[in-house]
Amino acid sequence: MAFDLASLTRRPIAAPDAAALAGLLNAIEVVDVFGEYYSEEDAADQINAPLLDLDRGTVGVFDGDLMVGYSSAAHKPVAEGVHRVVVSGGVHPDHRRRGLGAELLAAGIRSAKVLHAIHHPGLPLAVDVHNNALNDGALACYRAAGMTPFRRYSHLRHPLGAAIVAAPTPEGFVFESHSADNDPEFYAVGNESFLDRRGGVPTPLEQWRGLLGWQAFRPGLSFLLRDADSGAAVGMLLTFSWDADTEATGVRDAHFLRVGTRRAYRRRGVAGALISHALRRAQDEGFDRASIEVDADSLTGADGLYERAGFTVARTEVGYSLDA
Repeated sequence: MAFDLASLTRRPIAAPDAAALAGLLNAIEVVDVFGEYYSEEDAADQINAPLLDLDRGTVGVFDGDLMVGYSSAAHKPVAEGVHRVVVSGGVHPDHRRRGLGAELLAAGIRSAKVLHAIHHPGLPLAVDVHNNALNDGALACYRAAGMTPFRRYSHLRHPLGAAIVAAPTPEGFVFESHSADNDPEFYAVGNESFLDRRGGVPTPLEQWRGLLGWQAFRPGLSFLLRDADSGAAVGMLLTFSWDADTEATGVRDAHFLRVGTRRAYRRRGVAGALISHALRRAQDEGFDRASIEVDADSLTGADGLYERAGFTVARTEVGYSLDA
């Protein structure tokens, strides 16, 4: 499709753009294959994220009413050592190979610098992106911008059924589904467990509330493991499932977005018990598979934990970074 870059409209993304953004992301999925489909509600969840600065951090590119490209920079409200701003973006397949991708990446990097100057000016800035490892065009764009690869991510899938590996629940521990009453404990366990990950910092409560407000959150498949004797919450698992994915693929996927164990209870089978319990419950509730994304170079060996539970690698994404 022939088009003139100068004729396209560029402006910050706004709440009324949810349907247009969903259309763009679904068109990108056909070619780039992230395994992610979006409804208008899902796109609205992304746009309305509590800490996303739409005016300073986003750019939407429009050909008439059609959104044909976007860039989004998400700053970290809490940062230690280095402020890592994650830039996301994409171009409609019909509008590629005209320089729009490079333009949007440059816009994302500029947005990252603006947000960094506001929120963490005293720290070094790193601008991070990630993409399907098979997307040669995007990776070439990153390299042309001076970015270098720094991390790999594995998207793992589990077929449920006979592939579920039974893992014993540690003696004296009990499971609880997510509720308003135990939500503060989910939050506390999640924050403590993620501090040991690369760049791990506490999740602000506002951000946590926004995440659990997504249409895709499944509280009945999200579990807390509690030490019955002490009453301490020792581990947690959050599950999400996107109806748009099911509609597009015919597959109901239970995605384990976060799994964590408190430091004092590690190496006692907590994570394995949570995963096994969640897999069995997903099976009982008619899901077709489960999935999770992990840092393939994790210092905690998380990929090995999931492989032992019966997960296999479905695709790999690669992260690129720029010291800015």
